[in-house]
Amino acid sequence: MLNRYFRGVSQRAAILLLAALAAVWQGALAGAGYAPSGVDMTLRKVSEHVYFVQGKAGIATDNEGFVSNAGVIVTDEGVVLIDSLGTPSLAWKLRGLIRGITDRPVVRVITTHYHADHIYGLQVFEDEGAEIWAPAGAENYLRSEAAAERLEERRLSLDPWVNDDTRLVEPDRYIDRQEIVELGGVKLTLVPVGSAHSDADLTVFVEPDNVLFSGDIIFEGRIPFMGDANSRHWLEVLDRIGQRKLTALVPGHGAMARDPDRAIRDMRHYLAYLRESMGAAVEELIPFEEVYDTIDWSEFEHLPAFREANRRNALQVYLSMEAESFEEE
Repeated sequence: MLNRYFRGVSQRAAILLLAALAAVWQGALAGAGYAPSGVDMTLRKVSEHVYFVQGKAGIATDNEGFVSNAGVIVTDEGVVLIDSLGTPSLAWKLRGLIRGITDRPVVRVITTHYHADHIYGLQVFEDEGAEIWAPAGAENYLRSEAAAERLEERRLSLDPWVNDDTRLVEPDRYIDRQEIVELGGVKLTLVPVGSAHSDADLTVFVEPDNVLFSGDIIFEGRIPFMGDANSRHWLEVLDRIGQRKLTALVPGHGAMARDPDRAIRDMRHYLAYLRESMGAAVEELIPFEEVYDTIDWSEFEHLPAFREANRRNALQVYLSMEAESFEEE
């Protein structure tokens, strides 16, 4: 009987070992399909459970697409990522850094919003079994012509790191209301905030570390890219997230803020200045081309990405405030 028992144990152990080796081999094969990345990527520790990698300031195709941040939350039951970077190659590089601090698998990726520079790495972790969560409303982007066109463009502008094998990943879950999730002794508060920077934005608060992942609600130390943002609602969201006591704030772009209140104030000030300047021009019926160069931008000109983004941001706010004025009539 004992011999049969030990043979059974050995068989089970062999099966488990083969399964583990198969998973490692599958991951190695998947990684072999990603063009190697030569960017400098460092996993920075924020708190007991929280790390992040910081992309460089620039347009989306600079630095092999490594211009955004991604967060890593290590728990006793697995790793949670916040966003997945702008190419599968970058995500594979991040995966290697994670293996350097823990042997626990990535079990979940929470996306703060669906923009290309934050989501093209999702397939790396989906292929290894991680669940993908996103704010409700992200499906509007996923099913849009803009999403397909952006991917085609990035297959050219970020080739070989984005290529024909890069795909848009559908989330396993959409978060449509505030939700508290506990995993391995870490509590995460997920707060969908609606359409602010994107069609659907979400913040993640990590307890007991008191760290907030803001996504692109905050661009720290640089000019944001606003795209089709709702600047009016964005300001309201900044007012709300400023009410929470934070130890650190990890933005969607830029350095970690050890003074979150200042980071929130700076972001709010920039948006408010845009709306004040453009709103006055809209009210006086002054064309954008006439008004832009008359505005004093001196307090922002030194910031990274000013030259690339500020004029487009101002035009976007001008047009959106024109639309708002029609709504009020």
